[in-house]
Amino acid sequence: MNPENKETPPIYIVSGGAGASGEQLAHTALAQFPEIKMPVITVGHVRQVEQVENVVAQAEATGGIIVHTLVDAGLRNTLVRLAQEQNLVTIDLMGDLLHTLVDALGQEPVGKPGLYRELNRAYFDRVAAIKFAMVHDDGKNPEGWPQAEIVLVGVSRTGKTPLSMYLSVLGWNVANISLVMGIPPPPKLFQLDRRRVIGLSIEPGQLLAHRRQRQRHLGASGPSAYTDPAAIYEETDFARQVFRRGGFSKIDVTDKPIETSADEVIRLITRRLKTESHKQS
Repeated sequence: MNPENKETPPIYIVSGGAGASGEQLAHTALAQFPEIKMPVITVGHVRQVEQVENVVAQAEATGGIIVHTLVDAGLRNTLVRLAQEQNLVTIDLMGDLLHTLVDALGQEPVGKPGLYRELNRAYFDRVAAIKFAMVHDDGKNPEGWPQAEIVLVGVSRTGKTPLSMYLSVLGWNVANISLVMGIPPPPKLFQLDRRRVIGLSIEPGQLLAHRRQRQRHLGASGPSAYTDPAAIYEETDFARQVFRRGGFSKIDVTDKPIETSADEVIRLITRRLKTESHKQS
């Protein structure tokens, strides 16, 4: 039988936390079997015996393998016992390591799920923010815009993407939306919390320079609306009209390093949120 056509049972990653470490290890191991497509199903935040019973039942029904990283000794022992009763294969990624550390350190573990993520919350929040910015770059996935802490709006080459990524490294969830002359702005833009939307303005001369540089980088040549000075003036005016319509704050990014623009955005966001919350109280 061709391995590519071979049906394989799933691997169930069972964890008291998000299950990211077990999932990553499983995918790392499966990469060594490139012709096998094995589903990996993560069952996270397991805190109750009923959850353990459910995943064992699923594995029994599908002939799956259970990989677990449970730090709760009671749940771990229950999972192992139930899996043995069903003759299921289980791989314990945590138990042996914890036992070894107990012997080496002479101290019992606290057995609290998700403690690593809790202790490293700033790191995980930053990673999540970077992922959010990538997923919501250039107007993608508008259903997620309301979850953004900052929404950057502007015409092409105003630096929306690099500014979004810089802010995300600081831990902010950022989306950015392009404004295109002749295409109405997305209606969802005006349904957002206007306090969180920041327009990026730029002097037409610098915008023209940025776009010509972009054209040269792409190997394009010849006249186009993209680098036509008159069209650029119209675009920047169009952007100002959108900012006024939405009641959005704006910053001028002309001749500014990204760090300065980021500081201005953060000050605007925090000031608008604080001021308007006081008005409502």
